[in-house]
Amino acid sequence: MITAFLRSALILGLLLSAPSAPVSAAETRGQVTNLPLPRFVSMKAAEGNVRRGPSLSHRIDWVYKRRDLPLRITAEHGHWRRVEDRDGMGGWVHYSLLSGVRTVLVEQDMLPLHSDPDANSSVVARLELGVVARLGECTLEWCELRSGGYTGWAPKVRLWGVAPDELRE
Repeated sequence: MITAFLRSALILGLLLSAPSAPVSAAETRGQVTNLPLPRFVSMKAAEGNVRRGPSLSHRIDWVYKRRDLPLRITAEHGHWRRVEDRDGMGGWVHYSLLSGVRTVLVEQDMLPLHSDPDANSSVVARLELGVVARLGECTLEWCELRSGGYTGWAPKVRLWGVAPDELRE
């Protein structure tokens, strides 16, 4: 009985002390596209059905009605992509309704767009809460945005549609 206990303790100790490879989001790839999951895209169409499953036979739960809306792809199945919006709601959308053009959603009312990625630089415009803007370059803390004919820099933490550690040139 004691040897069985010691054997179990030894096995458990080996399992707990075994090194495990770190798993990062970059290591997860879509089965269809081999692109990273999750990843951000935008709505190409002005209107798109969001279905309960990855086929036309699945029920439509709701309809996105905003061209350029940023979405996060979390899974792939054939020509279908499971997406989430800013509120974590989502479902399956046909890939033809999506675009690789990157956009973000402004999460602060009257968000100042600065001329440079520096809080002390001049403000070139202010964006209202919920505005969809085109995403340009990103540093660790700032992203360049284009909206309403204006181009400027905003703090990344005030945007939805870009990963916190994402860098873009």
